[in-house]
This record gives sequence, structure tokens and C-alpha cells, in this order.
Amino acid sequence: MGSIDLFISNWIGKDTMVPIQQQDVNELESKLDAVLPESYKYLLTAYGLIHTPNVLTQTCDLSVNINNVQDFLSLDDVDSLSKLYQMSGMPAGHVLFASDDNGCMYCFKLSDCIQGENDVPVWFYDQHLGTVTNVSDSFVTWLNGFNTL
Repeated sequence: MGSIDLFISNWIGKDTMVPIQQQDVNELESKLDAVLPESYKYLLTAYGLIHTPNVLTQTCDLSVNINNVQDFLSLDDVDSLSKLYQMSGMPAGHVLFASDDNGCMYCFKLSDCIQGENDVPVWFYDQHLGTVTNVSDSFVTWLNGFNTL
């Protein structure tokens, strides 16, 4: 998964990450009653949770009009925050996986996560506007967008 590896190389580096065990990912899928995209699971099991403050800095420095990503959620937060955000107004049927620096979230549609696809579209939940918009046709393409900055 070259785009994911390049994203890690460009923005994070490997020295501080701890890969997540496949068993823990399986447990999350069981809780969600969904099959997460293989590309996202690769990121988790190869690298773990990542924090990307440099994406914000770079997008500001370059005056790039792209939503930044700050943190990838822990597996517990994927489950609990997806439910919490839904209770506070996010449309039902989304699985949160990362946040920006302003409390907005990146997510997958639960309906896209039923088939066990390698990759699925990425959506952005703007909690201030209460809207969910498509930001990429796939997780890999979304990450690759940061690689071109």
C-alpha cells in the first residue's frame, strides 16, 4: 500500500508508532457490525494511531484549500465517538476514524463498510454546519492528496 507508506514517510516517520493488533481491529468490526476497508486496516496494523500536526502547518504555509487531518482515532474512540456524534446531530450511518484541528471528523459510511472492500470513499462531517460531504472517492486517494503537498 504505497500511498499509505508514503503518507507515513512524508508526515510522521515510524519511530513513535505502535501497530494495532489485528485481533483488536476484528473486535472493533464486531462492535460496528461492519467490515472496515482493507486500506484503513493496513494503516492501523502496520503503523498504529498517528498524529499529524505537520499537515495543518503545511496546509497553512502553502495556503492550500484542503481540510487537514490532525489525529486518527483510537479504536475505542472510533466506536464511542461515532455514537456520541450521532447523538449530537451527525446523520446516522457513519464510522468516524480521524479528526481535524477543529472538532470536525473524517468518516466512512457504514453502508460502504458492509462488503469488506479494499477501499471506500471518505466523508467529512462538519459539526459546525451539521453536514457530511464526500472529500474523496477512496481512503488511499484521500491520503495521497496529502502526499502531493
